[in-house]
Amino acid sequence: MVLSKIAAFCVIAFVKAIELTFELSDSANQCFFEDIKDGIDCVIEYQVVTGGQYDVDMTLEDKEGKILYKGVKKQYDSFSWKTETEGTYKACFSNEFSTFSHKVVYMDWQKGDEGQLLPNETLHSDVDRVTSRIAAMTQLETSASAIGDRLRLIDDYQTHHRLREATGRKRAEDLNERVLLWSLGQTAIIITLGIAQVTFDWLFFFFVIVVLRPYKHEFCIF
Repeated sequence: MVLSKIAAFCVIAFVKAIELTFELSDSANQCFFEDIKDGIDCVIEYQVVTGGQYDVDMTLEDKEGKILYKGVKKQYDSFSWKTETEGTYKACFSNEFSTFSHKVVYMDWQKGDEGQLLPNETLHSDVDRVTSRIAAMTQLETSASAIGDRLRLIDDYQTHHRLREATGRKRAEDLNERVLLWSLGQTAIIITLGIAQVTFDWLFFFFVIVVLRPYKHEFCIF
């Protein structure tokens, strides 16, 4: 019974993630920090939802400042790695190349091997006698673990679908705004040309009637 509770707790608590959406101002640089132990599988994923040309610079560094990943002007990318040293890892997003457009960026930082449900500390404690997690878990717990994995996968699919939907909606709104402005400009030009044409015709007839009419016999206009 105690082993079942430990296993269930590890299924829930072992996999940790940072998932957020934030605004990145123009010419700004924003960093996120995470303390990670050595030998941990990690995945970081990011996507520009709205703003500018839908691109951003991203750099991932370890505690010693070693660059593990660097993406330049990318809309979407993901990077997987296994930590070699324990310490604080830093992920920085830069919008310094953009001088007037701020952006909305989505980031998902997962740490921990989802396939390993029991951490090493637990394996070396009272449950050290268990030779494998499959032997230690009942069929019900295995099914619950599989359901949890599927739910996480479904959640990832839903997140990506919402991001694509938000990106498409923003692009459609921008296109609609540009079409509206273009239509208003065309309308203003047409109205201006119409007023100019009427004014020109009025000036022409005014010139003929008022200015040239006294000299109609000389010019044989009428």
